[in-house]
Amino acid sequence: MENTKTTIMIRCALFTALIAIGAFIQVPVPYLDYFTLQFLFVILSGMILGPKYGAISVVIYVLMGLMGIPIFAAGGGIQYIFRPSFGYLLGFIAAAFTVGIVAKNIKANKFSKYLIAAFSGFIVTYAIGIFYKFIILNLYLGTPTTLWIIFLSCFPLDIPGDILLCVIGSLLASKVNSIL
Repeated sequence: MENTKTTIMIRCALFTALIAIGAFIQVPVPYLDYFTLQFLFVILSGMILGPKYGAISVVIYVLMGLMGIPIFAAGGGIQYIFRPSFGYLLGFIAAAFTVGIVAKNIKANKFSKYLIAAFSGFIVTYAIGIFYKFIILNLYLGTPTTLWIIFLSCFPLDIPGDILLCVIGSLLASKVNSIL
């Protein structure tokens, strides 16, 4: 399919919608909590749309949520920037771009290469998300903590869930991109 401006806009809108829907698809984990499918659609946006348009689709999602549309996992509105988890949304923007760049540079065309791209987005998301959470907890909420404690708190659910989403996203991207 030709990448006309209309096609690109439709694909960006589609991924913006998928990320929003992914925020509300909650996968329960026994004895823990749940994780959402947002990250899956974030990495797929970078793999399928490329760095520029993948990041744009996530930026649109974040801006819509900040404007008050309740599309984040816990609502929406400008006050969301003061939530410790907002850094992960910022990380999603950088992750979509990073995944797209890595996939492009390594000429991702099979599962293993897409997996490398997905894990680059995983690292970027957590680096930004954990650092932002550290800043908000320590400086805004006055809850002293360390980066290490925040990192360890991600292990029971978030990190294993997102690793699984990296694998699923890589499988999907290898199939979808062969069709497109």
